[in-house]
Amino acid sequence: QVTMVETGGGLARPGGSLRLSCVPSPRTSSSSFNFNHMGWFRRAPGKGRELVSAITARGDDTYYADSVKGRFAISRDNIRKTVFLQMDNLKSEDTATYYCAVVTPKTGTWIPLFGAWGQGTQVIVSS
Repeated sequence: QVTMVETGGGLARPGGSLRLSCVPSPRTSSSSFNFNHMGWFRRAPGKGRELVSAITARGDDTYYADSVKGRFAISRDNIRKTVFLQMDNLKSEDTATYYCAVVTPKTGTWIPLFGAWGQGTQVIVSS
């Protein structure tokens, strides 16, 4: 299994921006990172975890949930073994804990490949 460490969350005002990052946990092997598709998920208070965005291993294709299209941008740096989520024009409904995970494609979407999750990073959008 590969677990990730997410950082970059915090408090932002509506319309503001945050940039999340995730790297492989020091406790897991990072040697396969460049071959892994990666995804960002979020869990809002009282709701289930949902896929926000995904990026292929080479970074040549991306996926966005309709709720974040045009506002969020996923990218990756395979040399630094880091995945980013640039979040612009934040809305209160983006408030959630965000998680990064290795994903695999399934019927037009992406699902977690492993069952383990990191601690996540909390994003609060409030005026």
